[in-house]
Amino acid sequence: MRGAARPIRRRALLAGLATSPALAHTTARAAAPPSPTTAIAAAIDSIPPGPALLASYPDTAANRRFPAFFPANDGVAYVYDNALAGLALLAAGDAPRAARIADALVLAQTHDPDHRDFRLRNAYRAGTMRLLHGAVPLPGWWDAAGGHWAEDPYQTGSETGPIAWAILLWTALARAGVNAARYREAATRAADWIVTQCRAPRGFTGGVFGFPPHPQRLRWTSTEQNTDLAVAFARLGRRAEAAHAARFVRAMRDPATGLFAAGLLPGGAPNRLVAADANLWPVLAGLAPPAGIAACLGALGQPRGAPAGIGFSAASQGLWTEGTGFALLALRRAGGHQTTAVRFAATLRAARTRSGFLRATGGAVLSTGLAVGPGRGAKPFLYYPVPALAPTAWAALADSGHDPLIR
Repeated sequence: MRGAARPIRRRALLAGLATSPALAHTTARAAAPPSPTTAIAAAIDSIPPGPALLASYPDTAANRRFPAFFPANDGVAYVYDNALAGLALLAAGDAPRAARIADALVLAQTHDPDHRDFRLRNAYRAGTMRLLHGAVPLPGWWDAAGGHWAEDPYQTGSETGPIAWAILLWTALARAGVNAARYREAATRAADWIVTQCRAPRGFTGGVFGFPPHPQRLRWTSTEQNTDLAVAFARLGRRAEAAHAARFVRAMRDPATGLFAAGLLPGGAPNRLVAADANLWPVLAGLAPPAGIAACLGALGQPRGAPAGIGFSAASQGLWTEGTGFALLALRRAGGHQTTAVRFAATLRAARTRSGFLRATGGAVLSTGLAVGPGRGAKPFLYYPVPALAPTAWAALADSGHDPLIR
């Protein structure tokens, strides 16, 4: 795996420390991985000029170690990850690189191979966003055993949460005076699709899963996704839709524990799973009091009792780097949690590989307690210990102190 030191290099470094402290200090500095923001900027600079999306899992050698993960996730650019990376670049004052990602999402929205309703897919191919026969190509891979081109039904689907994050990137750039009319139009069109297709009596449902022309509707309703939507609609001045999403989020909080349920199951029953994003993102969005941070860390801290980070949910055994990143941001914004914040920051530094990208987990495949896809064919939703864009972007946001969910 990238970032793992070779034993001979470690021995050489120790020898250098014994013989030449100054030289050892210089070597250590030279070997230090770049910051998360620098790593994201370098990744987009490695792509030829123009609209571009970053690979969510950029290390093919690491990805290949997990046959259940590779090749379906190799060379894939997830919309949520890329929107988050764009927001991290913008927080660092780098609007031009953030705009390359935003422009790629506009191109994807307006040149879908199957739809003309301005939705976004959950994922696209990483790299320069080029049109093929007038449409953006979707991710996929050659299935040698089956002798055919394969696509992933989640990647080709459209969930409300990732679309909301694209809206957050577009509106953030518009607020900064970058291509304001173009990005607000893209954000408005995406919001229209969500309202038309996903509004429910309580909040907004998950979206669609699977392949055209008849993808399956996702009937569950997510606390996390409605948090994203409450902010996205508010950014667009759509007060009624923002309030509709926010009411759902607040209704998922148990006043006795201060913890949020993950949402509603397809039949309307509560999903009582305690998940990190469903609990900490409402705090970042101003939909829950800062006291919820302590409740969440008490439920999800890893290792139990002396957390150096958090898991994805109560079903997780191990560290989820992405969640530790946004937990650190929440801690720093709330104040008064200095010892825990120091531990979480150290965990994020330890997760950095030589490229500057952070591994998605603390060292093992991580269970989330959730599934990908509807019905009996759903598969467990897992995270793998490979370098990943999303935790790198959250670490960059934690370093900058910028909250992307401020309305």
